Amino acid sequence: MIVEDFSEPLNKHWTQTCIGGGKIYFENFKLRMAFDSARQGVYTDAQIDDYGNLKRSDFPWRPPLRMRVIARSSLPSATFGDNVESTNKLRGTAGFGFWNYPFSVKGDILMLPEAVWFFYASPPSNMALVPGIPGWGWKAQVVHSMQPSSLAATVPLAATIAFGLLTGKTRPAARWMQKVSGAHEAILPVEMNEWHNYTLEWKHSEALFWVDDRLILRSPQSPTHPLGFVAWLDNQYAVATPRGEVRFGTVSSGPQWLELESVKIEPL
Repeated sequence: MIVEDFSEPLNKHWTQTCIGGGKIYFENFKLRMAFDSARQGVYTDAQIDDYGNLKRSDFPWRPPLRMRVIARSSLPSATFGDNVESTNKLRGTAGFGFWNYPFSVKGDILMLPEAVWFFYASPPSNMALVPGIPGWGWKAQVVHSMQPSSLAATVPLAATIAFGLLTGKTRPAARWMQKVSGAHEAILPVEMNEWHNYTLEWKHSEALFWVDDRLILRSPQSPTHPLGFVAWLDNQYAVATPRGEVRFGTVSSGPQWLELESVKIEPL
């Protein structure tokens, strides 16, 4: 069980990472992950996590558990239709929750992703994992790609992507893309730059997400492998669409931050 209210210096449970101008500091008994600016082509990150140099089999969190986080950002989240270069919206990616650290800070792909978290991405990100859900925005999200059905779906996905490129019909590929990623998502109906209470219950066969005690998403499946907690703000973007587009990069931004008032993780 972890209860962190940031009333004292960060305890030894957490690892701090600051890259490319990212910084972590305390502001009125709140933890702030921030950077004054970010530049396209240069990775910038500020984060805390609790997996450090652990082997994935030793990552500390397994279901069933409940996570509660009170948080806000300096800028509102980008929504569908926002300009890619909008300067009055949070840029890059941000969030908090549990994942298996499938990518290194250098962008190396280490393994298939598993995550159960509150996740934000701004344009030009377009991770179109679930049909009918925009590929960016402030979301409750589950990714469960390390399961036998995901591997079995890779061949149909490749075939339907090819079909879509020939015909322009991407709906079949979109459905298979969800099967491969094991993704379930919901856009959060709140602004990131306001204080909200985010709650996640990660169980063996499902995951439930609340914002201010309002149920937002009930995912019918969830990761089963050990995961680590992470909270971060960076300037990355990623594109993965049913049209076969896959690319990664970084964006420029002005000053921005993600602030945590408290984190509580407890067994159910």
